[in-house]
Parts: sequence; C-alpha cells; structure tokens
Amino acid sequence: MTDAEPARRYSEPNRAVLIGKESVGKSALAAGLTGAAPAAENVDGATVSNEVYRGGDLEVIDTPGITLEADTETTREALAALEGAETVVLVVPASAIARDLGDLLPLVRGRTGAVIVTHWDRVEAIDETERRRVVADLESDLGVPVVPVDARSLERDRVAADGGPRGGTTGTDGDRSMTPADGRAVRAALAHAAELPGDTAVEIDWDLEPPERVFDRPYLGSVASALVLLLPAVVAVWFANAVAAELDPRVGAALEPAVRWTTSLPGPLAAVLGGDYGLLAMGPFLFVWALPTMLIFALFTGAYAASGLMMRVTTALHPIVRRVGLTGRDLVRVVMGFGCNVPAVTSTRACSDCTRCTTISAVSFGAACSYQFPATLAVFAAVGMPWLVGPYLAVLVATTLLYVRLIAPPEARTAALAVDRRTRLERPRPRAIWREARSSLASFVTTALPVFAAICVVAALLEYVGALERLGAVLEALSPVEVLVAVYLAGVLLPCLVTAITVAREVSVRFVAGMLARQAAAAVGFAFAIAWTGRLLF
Repeated sequence: MTDAEPARRYSEPNRAVLIGKESVGKSALAAGLTGAAPAAENVDGATVSNEVYRGGDLEVIDTPGITLEADTETTREALAALEGAETVVLVVPASAIARDLGDLLPLVRGRTGAVIVTHWDRVEAIDETERRRVVADLESDLGVPVVPVDARSLERDRVAADGGPRGGTTGTDGDRSMTPADGRAVRAALAHAAELPGDTAVEIDWDLEPPERVFDRPYLGSVASALVLLLPAVVAVWFANAVAAELDPRVGAALEPAVRWTTSLPGPLAAVLGGDYGLLAMGPFLFVWALPTMLIFALFTGAYAASGLMMRVTTALHPIVRRVGLTGRDLVRVVMGFGCNVPAVTSTRACSDCTRCTTISAVSFGAACSYQFPATLAVFAAVGMPWLVGPYLAVLVATTLLYVRLIAPPEARTAALAVDRRTRLERPRPRAIWREARSSLASFVTTALPVFAAICVVAALLEYVGALERLGAVLEALSPVEVLVAVYLAGVLLPCLVTAITVAREVSVRFVAGMLARQAAAAVGFAFAIAWTGRLLF
C-alpha cells in the first residue's frame, strides 16, 4: 500500500477506534488525524471516558490505555468501545511492537483493522533497512496495513480532514518520521483495513531499553519521586503567598463599586451579593486563589504525563505505598486531588478494582482541593499563624496514610503494579500538557463552580445572622495547636458536596454513606490524637 492509493469516501463519518496501552500516543494520533479537539461522549449508549475526535469524513474514538495486568474500569471501557466499531486501529510503540501486539491481537481477532506503530522517531538508532524489513514482515504476517509514524509530528502538522496537508513538506520513502504525507498514509490504512489475526509470528529483538535515570535507582528514586509529587504543592503555596496575595486586593478594589451598589438592596440579598462572603466578595478568592491552584496541579500533572515522568514516579513509589494499601498509580490520583477532587475521583477508573475504593477514600480524606487549600492558607494568615501550613501538611499526609492503612483490604497490600515497560523521558509539549489538563479544568468549571456559588450563598447568610462572627472570635482566642486541630478537623471531617456527588456517581450511594461514616470517625479520632500530642509537646 502506498500514499498514492485512493482512499474510500463515505456518505457519513467513518468511525475508527484506537486501542492500545498507556502512553503510546493515541491521543496525539487522534488529534493529528482529525485536527479537532476531543469531546467526552457516550459511545454506543454506554457512559464511558472515551474521547471522540471528529474531522471531515473521519470520527476517531480515543480509548483509555488498556492495562491487562489489572482489572480496571478503563480497560473495560476501552474494550466496550470495540462493540460496533467499523475499524479497529491497534496503536503500538516502536519500542514494544512484538510485546504489545502479542497482548492486544487476541482481543481484536477477526475484527477489521490496521496497525499504527508510533514513536517511530525513537528507533532512529536502528538501521533503516532493518526498520523497513520489520514493517514489511508485519504487513505480510498480519495481512493488514502497518504504518510507522511519529504521532507528535502528526499532531503538530494537523493533517487536513480530507487527507491533504495544511503545511510542511511531503515525506519521502527515505523519511519514515511523521509528516503530512504519513497522515495520508494513516488515512489510507484505515480505508484499506483488513481482518486482524489473533497473533503474530514476527520476532523483533530491538534493544531499546531507555537509559537508567535517577528515578530507577533504589531509595534515591523514591526520594526524587516524592519531591516531584510535592513540587505542585510547593508552587501552589508560593503562588498563594506571593502572587495571589498581591493580586487579591487589586481585584477586590476593582469590584468595590459593584459591592457598594449592593448596599442599596434588601439585607439578605445584599449579603449574598456584596457581603464579606458574598458572590462579589468571593470572586477574587475564586479566580485569584482557587482557579490558579487547580491549574497549577492540572498543568504539573499534564506535564508529568506528557513527558513520561508520571510512569517513572509511579514505578519508583510503588514499593513504599503498597505497604499502606495503595499502588504507585493510586498515589498519583490522590495527589491530583489537591488540584480538584472531581477529576481525581474520575481518574480512579484506571486503578485496579481491589484498590479503587481505597484510593477514592484517600482522595476524599486527604486531598485538600483547590478551594480548601487556599482557604486553609487564608485562615492561618488571618489568625497570624501562617507558619502552621507546614505542620498542617505533615499531619495531613501522616493521617491520610494511616487512614488508608486501616481501611485498605489485605489483598491491596500485595497488589502488583501494572506497568510492563519503562517510558523514555522527553520534553513535554505545550499542546500535550494542555490536552492532559483540559479535563481537570472542564470538571472545575462545570461541576465545582456551581457548588462553590452555593457555598458562598450559605456562608453569606450565616454571616448575615452573625454566626461566622462568633466563630471567628472563637478562632482568634485559640492556641496554635487548637487552631491546627480546628482547621484539620474542618478539612477532613467530611468531603465537600461535589466530591460526595462524584463518588456516588462513580461507585454508589451506599458506598458514599459508608465512606462518610468512616471518614468522620477517623477525623475525630485523629483530631483528639493531634490535640493530645500537641499538649504534651507544647
């Protein structure tokens, strides 16, 4: 098959389902082929986390990465997307062609499809003749089109929906990196898809093991990984103390005329709009403190995922966190919760069934989201004790790990980490980072913002009747230990409403009820322990 061969035309969009393991370039491939942004949609009537890319006559469904070594919801969602698919595209990385095909081909036996080999630029050290031989042998053995690409360049060049290039130069036979011409080759492969076999006899012995990095070394890798996960929190604290604190009074001053206007309104309405906890007064907190905090965590998480660092960190921390009942993969989800609990809870679909509920409980208990985290800093600053943020985070981490250890099922502490290869580290591209972070921002805007507005209304009414003033007077009279205990208990006693709703939707209402009871009991117990320890030390 060549680029010059004609592609079929369809009276309606042709649907291709991308199937592959994690971090193989499916999303970049889908975006590059269609030139479109994704949209989370229902596929064949089932609510799943697949993303649909549409461009011209092509509809590409990007499925979650398949993890055969663990029983995950995302793997079941990916396999469910195969039902009714016109064309199945197996996406395998050049560094693990034989292994991934051996695992995936049995899942798609008898279906119409093609094979796309991504990350082709990473095998430049292999002789060009050898690379061509492998592709030719695969096409002959499988009986389906096999196209090697660099999905990152495809995404950059953004092949037009009709298969023509939007810019750049046409690739040659001697250039197998992804160019607009290769984009046409991918579309031609989809048009000439054939029946996929259940296995392959082609053997590939390329030695492409990535060089050892600091994250692969015993002990040092765990320390470095922990620092990597801690970095977003450090940046968020710095932003809150240095940047947001500087911007907050300026934004507040700009809104002052509108706040003064609300004084002419009836009492309760004036409080809801212009009071100290009203919508206008809390606007600066939302857009200067909470939203940037969420974005900081989302962008860091996106950069880690796009660079391959996330998988390295996951692997390095797994032997340690497994002792408390989490995998390294689970711990990353808990850290994501500091940006926003909603995408963190949703992302637990990629966790094993035996650890997913434990991970959700850890997010609910210990992940101070983008609302709570800045609010906690503001409380400590308001009572003249900003230095308490360090002890607070230390206590939060320690009690969360202990809580997880208490509630985790015994089998979770022996769970293996479902990672079958080390990823190469690379410089993350802005587009890839944004693609990873976009879902967090969408969840924040569509789910968390309405809840925040409702909280503002309730808080404003409580202030109107004087309840918050009495509470503030109590806090100002407390000692540092008592302030720490009060803030800690307020943060972990119960999850926020939006988190509880998300968990109920992802698991069940019954699970949420049990989780709330366990969390409240643990929070009270830990608060008494912190208070008792503080009295002994101070």
